Amino acid sequence: MPESALVVGESLIDIVRGGDGSTTEFPGGSAANVAVAMARLDRSVRFATSWGDDERGRVLADWLARDRVELATDPFAVGHTSTAVATIGADGHATYDFDLSWRLNPLGEGPPPVVVHTCSLGAVLQPGADDVLAMLQGLREVATISYDVNARPAITGTGPELVDQVEAVAALSDLVKASDEDLAVLYGGDDPVVGAKRLLALGPAAVVVTRGPEGATWVTNTLEVDVAAVPVVVADTIAAGDTFCAGLIDALWKRGLLGADRRDRLRDAPRDLAVDVTAQAARAAAVTVGRPGADPPYRSELL
Repeated sequence: MPESALVVGESLIDIVRGGDGSTTEFPGGSAANVAVAMARLDRSVRFATSWGDDERGRVLADWLARDRVELATDPFAVGHTSTAVATIGADGHATYDFDLSWRLNPLGEGPPPVVVHTCSLGAVLQPGADDVLAMLQGLREVATISYDVNARPAITGTGPELVDQVEAVAALSDLVKASDEDLAVLYGGDDPVVGAKRLLALGPAAVVVTRGPEGATWVTNTLEVDVAAVPVVVADTIAAGDTFCAGLIDALWKRGLLGADRRDRLRDAPRDLAVDVTAQAARAAAVTVGRPGADPPYRSELL
C-alpha cells in the first residue's frame, strides 16, 4: 500500500473582491488548499474537514474530488459552509473577513499516514481545535507532524491565548512553517528568526520562516539557511503559503524523511538538503502566486 498523507483543517469558499468592486467565489481554505496541492503533486491524500450541506459545500466536495482528495471524515459537522471575503490590494496581498464555524466528526478508518499536516484556523479555533490536538497526539507515534501557523487575527484575535494554542500545536510538531507576519502576531516586533527559535525550543526538528518576495529561512538548532524567492508577476497571494507547505512536505517525502521513525534524520538534515527542500517549496508557491485564487501547480508544472 502506498504511503499517504492526512491533512486536517478547514474548508471554505473564498469570496474575492477585485479592485473594480466585482466578486468571484473560489473553493479554498488553508487546509483544503494544502490537500489539493499535495494531490496535484501526485501524493495520496486523505482530508479531515467540515462544511455545510448546502450549495457551497457541494462546490467544495466537487473541487476536492477532481484532484482525488479522499475525505477522512463525514464533512457535515457544521450548519453552513464557511466563507472568507478576500480583498486584494494593489500589491496582490489578500486580507480576509471570515464567516466560519469549525468542528470535526470522528476520523474514519484508513491507513496510517506517513505525515499529518494541520494549519491556520483549524488548529486554534474551538471547538474543533481540541479535536485536532487529540488527533495529532494519537498519530504522532506513526507520522511526521507538520504545522503551518498561518495566523488569522481577524477571527482568532491575538494575545496570550492565541500564543498558548499555537505553541501547544507546535510542541507536537516536527516541522513548523510560519511567515514573518505570523511571528509578528505571536511575538511582536522581534526578528522573525528569533520568533522561529522560540517555536523551535518547543520541540520541532525545523521551523521554516517565509517572507514573501524576500524568500524563506530554514531554522534548526544548528542551521539557518536562507533561500531566495522565485521572481513572479503576482496575481494574488491566496494559497501561496499553503502551496509552500505542500511543496515542503513533498520534497521531504521524496527524500525519505517522513514518518515517526525518521524524526531524527529530519532533525539532522544537512545544509544542502535544507536548501533543496526550501527551494522546491518556493518554486511551487511562485506558480500559485502567479495566477488568481487557490490554484496550486501540478507535478508536471514543476519538472
